[in-house]
Amino acid sequence: MSRLFGKLLDRLRGEQDLEKLIKKGLVVGKNFKRMGGVIIDPSHCWHISIGDNVTLAPRVHIIAHDTSTKTFLNYTRVANVSIGDNVFIGAGTIVLPGVVIGNNVVIGAGSVVSHDIPDNSVALGVPARVIKTIDEYLNAEKARMNSENVFGEEYTLRHPEFGEKERMELLEMCNKHGCVYIE
Repeated sequence: MSRLFGKLLDRLRGEQDLEKLIKKGLVVGKNFKRMGGVIIDPSHCWHISIGDNVTLAPRVHIIAHDTSTKTFLNYTRVANVSIGDNVFIGAGTIVLPGVVIGNNVVIGAGSVVSHDIPDNSVALGVPARVIKTIDEYLNAEKARMNSENVFGEEYTLRHPEFGEKERMELLEMCNKHGCVYIE
């Protein structure tokens, strides 16, 4: 019953039914996560493949067709989109037709991915461009982590006892260190 309720709630929120997209031909690997408002081209989803361990943040759009050509040429351009393994795509990003995103990639929020992004990269911008390697990015983040700004799951809304004390501690540590890291 809760699965049915969840599907109904998703429909009311305007969320796409992932199972329907997969039945139409969308390829999705293991451990796929998508947040609210994600749009995966429903009219050409069989042109999209998504690897293992991929997270799509809120409002990501993955588009496999370009109707701008219809007005002038009377044809719609359609191209495959491939997203590799171990990829995080930030909030509000648009992935355009014909793009290949490699393995071990982070795409920054608000990016427009109009060209291929190679393996082991961090890319961002409009249009998205590679700014560093994934190792450079992760090493820099690890260097910012310390005993004061790293917190466990008890500092999330998922934890039943998360409250004012934890919120204030997180705010204080963000002010002191610029950011915090939460499991």
